[in-house]
Amino acid sequence: TRVQLRHSAYRLLPFGAQICHLSRFQDVLSNGKTAPVTYKKIEGWSSDQNKWNEKLYPFWEDNDPRWKDCWKGGKVTTKLVTDSPALVGSNVTFVVTLQFPKCQKEDSDGNIIYERNCTPDSPAAQDQYVYNWTEWIDNCGWENCTSSYSHNIFPDGRPFPHYPGWRRKNFVYLFHTFGQYYETIGQSSAMFSVSTANITLGKHRMAVSIYRRGHSTYVPITRASTTYVVTDKIPISVSMSQKHDRNISDSIFIKDSPITFDVKVHDPSYYLNNSAISYKWNFGDGSGLFVESGATTTHTFALQGNFTLNLTVQAIIPVPCKPVTPTPSLPTPAVMTEASSNSDPSVLIETTEDNPDGGCHIYRHGYYTAGIAIVEGILEVNIIQMTSIQMTESQAENPVVDFVVTCQGSLPTDVCTAVSDPTCQVSQGMVCDPVIVTEECLLTIRRAFDEPGTYCINITLGDDTSQALASALISVNGGSSSGTTKGVFIFLGLLAVFGAIGAFVLYKRYKQYKPIERSAGQAENQEGLSAYVSNFKAFFFPRSTERNPLLKSKPGIV
Repeated sequence: TRVQLRHSAYRLLPFGAQICHLSRFQDVLSNGKTAPVTYKKIEGWSSDQNKWNEKLYPFWEDNDPRWKDCWKGGKVTTKLVTDSPALVGSNVTFVVTLQFPKCQKEDSDGNIIYERNCTPDSPAAQDQYVYNWTEWIDNCGWENCTSSYSHNIFPDGRPFPHYPGWRRKNFVYLFHTFGQYYETIGQSSAMFSVSTANITLGKHRMAVSIYRRGHSTYVPITRASTTYVVTDKIPISVSMSQKHDRNISDSIFIKDSPITFDVKVHDPSYYLNNSAISYKWNFGDGSGLFVESGATTTHTFALQGNFTLNLTVQAIIPVPCKPVTPTPSLPTPAVMTEASSNSDPSVLIETTEDNPDGGCHIYRHGYYTAGIAIVEGILEVNIIQMTSIQMTESQAENPVVDFVVTCQGSLPTDVCTAVSDPTCQVSQGMVCDPVIVTEECLLTIRRAFDEPGTYCINITLGDDTSQALASALISVNGGSSSGTTKGVFIFLGLLAVFGAIGAFVLYKRYKQYKPIERSAGQAENQEGLSAYVSNFKAFFFPRSTERNPLLKSKPGIV
């Protein structure tokens, strides 16, 4: 018996020691880690050396079996995210969201219910409450609840805030960072912001412990943590785009074509809203320094090669002036002094400077560098001629059109032809083929159409790094020449002779490609006339088309 009592006392001793040990917020919210921390006071937060009410808010170790039964129907998980990195002095925001087991959701009253159109593991529980806290509220009363008034307090003994609807908040969120804690009540999600003015530079850990309302105590349901960063450098990113660039993620761009640089300043708390921000560019091509007041700029590289661009963003932030104390000190520059790279990164030294308007400000900077490659590319594509090809009876009956295309810049390695309806919105097919061009960029692309009509044509020439597009509206006539058509041409032979001169002039006028911007009706009339005149020429002056370089050896298909 003595041995059994001794073993029982041995088992109870750590438990009693644990109760005594886990009496502070630091011990509970840091999951048993009690390393000492020195810190500055965060506004609105409390020291984690305060006492913790473990009787009302029990603490469980990670391997405690009670975690399995702390929630009906499964396990609750949580997602904790942050908008870090945060510029020192700004606010960093955290959002925590509870993720319930399958088929469970929160209603407008804060109760957890089963979804109607979902089949949980226990079908008998359909449409029943998982946690009906509204019933507890109704029984207790909305305003007077003296019997359980002591139940509505945080672990440090502070009462819950009694703002409207506070009784529908059935979860307690306890956040812990930088040696301090913040406590609040909420429903299945909570969001809060922290000022970084007194938080040292570097990476820090934010932990959250979440409790649900119980009958006599609050029950822990889940914990989570994440890392956030406080920096004295303005967080920035730069996106680069170019009109004819084929791959925007490979950092390869085209010579003699403007590149657009768009700077994004990460400032979700709008800390820099009243600041004067400037952007200093060095594109690395010997063109000099450029200072812009806007976040977007363009630059054209005239030479090929590899270049390193550098950007410095400067923000002049207005701040309250500090009182001057008449203490002797060594002269220091009247601007912010950044900590040396060899010094402690958590130490930030800064001073203020008088503004002409009598205020004070500090400087903050952000830096960006990137390497890019400039190569030759296809700069422009033009359709200079569209000709309707007259086919014989033994050949395909589908109408066929030849497109003569030129380009500027490098020589293409592939060509794509996309056919759409006259509005250029409903695609009717696209064909892509490799092409070999060794000298001059001049291609004849033969395209067969399913039937006569008006079409929008997009022809794209591309190489490994670039691509350019040309568009046109075309009216396509019928394909093969039937006996009836020949009879009509014989009967109208005299009219064709009289109209030959006028047709030749019109052909010379309309064979040049017209841009897509004109109206659809105008384009249809002009291109229809061009194809019509081509039928005259093909009938009276037949010629071979074998000299036209085709994308495929099979005639009539591009």
